[in-house]
Amino acid sequence: MQRVLIVTDAWLPQVNGVVKSLQNTAAQLEARGHTVGFVTPLSFRTLPCPTYPDIRLSLTTPGAVAKHIDAFAPDALHIATEGPLGWAARSIALKRGWAFTSAYHTRFPEYVSSRSPIPESWSYALLRRFHGASAAVMVPTHSIIDDLQTRGFDRVVHWSRG
Repeated sequence: MQRVLIVTDAWLPQVNGVVKSLQNTAAQLEARGHTVGFVTPLSFRTLPCPTYPDIRLSLTTPGAVAKHIDAFAPDALHIATEGPLGWAARSIALKRGWAFTSAYHTRFPEYVSSRSPIPESWSYALLRRFHGASAAVMVPTHSIIDDLQTRGFDRVVHWSRG
């Protein structure tokens, strides 16, 4: 059985689809005999995300995140979000030559552009960079697969989270 580490910027006390999906995924993996660990904002100082204060952004460094990763000693790494923890974990994995999977949960660029002057194209470019290093980008629907592939994302796969 494997030790699976999930790195996420979205976690309790938030109540949303990302958190519920990750809790369900952990339960399903554990039911199959895997050990699941999490790196979440609960381990770091945080500040509220502009325009969405329920989301807390971790104030951390890749070195601090690496300590949590090393303490768990994962066989598999899944980066669930593209926030500070996700970027730190991505940096660590790339530096160490580790494969990892990532997830795209929602149409975040559209959300950002609706609440700021940042164009969707800028956010999609940043997300393409983030997910471009991933062995697989796990997404919740086939329509998101089609949309991301149209936007130049590779290795996009359906992730049934039920």
